[in-house]
Formats: sequence, structure tokens, C-alpha cells
Amino acid sequence: MLFLVAALLLMGVVMGSVAHAPVPVSLAAAVLIAIWLAVFAVRERTARRRHTPVNRLRHTSTN
Repeated sequence: MLFLVAALLLMGVVMGSVAHAPVPVSLAAAVLIAIWLAVFAVRERTARRRHTPVNRLRHTSTN
């Protein structure tokens, strides 16, 4: 969680300096951030699917 907060803080600094950077540098940084977020999302999704039993999901929706 602390790593995510630090990443968001760093992204805020980058977003502030993007106004002074050339467009290709800004686009490259945006692509790198998007790839990092996609990898993070895939890792989180696979970790949650791996730790959640299938039977538990079936029984929670039937009340």
C-alpha cells in the first residue's frame, strides 16, 4: 500500500513537470505508467482468483 502511495506521489510530480517536457518524453512516460498499471492490475486479479475458493463465491450469492 505504501508503494502505491509513493507511486501516486511520484506520478503527481511527473504530471506537474509534464508541462515543461517535450511531447515525445511525456508520451513515453505515459506509456510506461500505463504498462505498469496494467501489470499491477493483472497481478492483483490473478492473486485474488488464486486465493478465493470457488465454493465460497457460489454460496455468498444465494441468500
